[in-house]
Amino acid sequence: MTMTTTRNEVYKCDVCGNIVEVLHSGAGALVCCDQPMKLMKENTTDGAKEKHVPVVEKVVGGVKVKVGSVAHPMEEKHYIEWIEIIGEGKAYRQFLAPGQAPEAIFPIEATNIVARDTAISTASGNYK
Repeated sequence: MTMTTTRNEVYKCDVCGNIVEVLHSGAGALVCCDQPMKLMKENTTDGAKEKHVPVVEKVVGGVKVKVGSVAHPMEEKHYIEWIEIIGEGKAYRQFLAPGQAPEAIFPIEATNIVARDTAISTASGNYK
């Protein structure tokens, strides 16, 4: 079975935790630690939608993205590692840390923005 990757997909190694994002689509499996990497498939809904799905808001000078309509926990074992937006062919990413607010402001004026977040947790994944 031939695997094909797609631009902007995110993969994680279940052995060492390495995470990669595909910049150029291609055929073949992504491998780390002699194991196929796992696609971190984006969810658009979940049982705790109010805490995971990104909320995009236009603000003066750019775009604000909050993770969830209710603030997502930002604890050492369960937090949002980064927020990324893609607009007009450009990707923007802000990394977060435990204790920070689960939100980011991007100083761009793009339209047709897609936002996604990545949660480090055994219970959560990517949300779009």
